[in-house]
Amino acid sequence: MPSADRRADPTLGELFLGAARAVRRRWVAALAPWDLPPHQARALRVVGDLEPVRPGVLAERLHIAPRSVTDVVDALDERGLLTREADPSDRRATVLRLTDEGWRIRRAIQSARRDEADEYFAVLSEEDRATLLRILHELEESSRD
Repeated sequence: MPSADRRADPTLGELFLGAARAVRRRWVAALAPWDLPPHQARALRVVGDLEPVRPGVLAERLHIAPRSVTDVVDALDERGLLTREADPSDRRATVLRLTDEGWRIRRAIQSARRDEADEYFAVLSEEDRATLLRILHELEESSRD
């Protein structure tokens, strides 16, 4: 039977989730200057990575339903951060592109994310950071199978 102290020890999964929650809290706080929720910031990143991109592909990358991506795109469009254009290869379809302002905010958010991550992970040595990065890549790869 485990000792009382042993039973109170958090599991690897619990510690990982706690760290992930801490990173997410910092990430949400870092978005405050742009008044963007995380899902809209992620959409800006994905559109910038893939543009021109169809809304259905954006939905897949964000892991949301196609009908839900419409709300995200509408919000970003209303703020002038992206545009909808006719797809040159299929005039019935629409593609999304970032506006100049969308690109500016995307770059600023990426910089803020790097700064927040650097600050959070500063307690780790460079070697530990490299090891953690390698392990996280391995976990991500194995979860794709």
